[in-house]
Amino acid sequence: MTRDVAHRYVDAWTHGDRDGVREVVSPDASVEWNIGLPADVSTLVDTLAQIARVAESVRVIAETYADERAAVIYDCVAPDGTVRAAEFLAVVEGRIQEIRQTYDVMALRRLLPDLPD
Repeated sequence: MTRDVAHRYVDAWTHGDRDGVREVVSPDASVEWNIGLPADVSTLVDTLAQIARVAESVRVIAETYADERAAVIYDCVAPDGTVRAAEFLAVVEGRIQEIRQTYDVMALRRLLPDLPD
């Protein structure tokens, strides 16, 4: 089940499908990241949609699953360069309850220059 939920999440966000992301991410999910924005589900959905909009492609380069945990590493390819990102997900009862994201922040700021410091 964890793999299926993670794949639905990845497919939704990489295609800019905000509703699809909200379907698999619990509204009270814990969100942690290193990009200087408030960490909540609403901001997560908006930020992922921005990345999907400017990226020419998003490639999953590694993924691993253990019980209710998933780790997914991406390359987000855009005209201004590639952004490497890693996500660590916890799935409970078919929905993502915890998301920890780590981005190459310098590369992400080139991709999304309006991100706050």
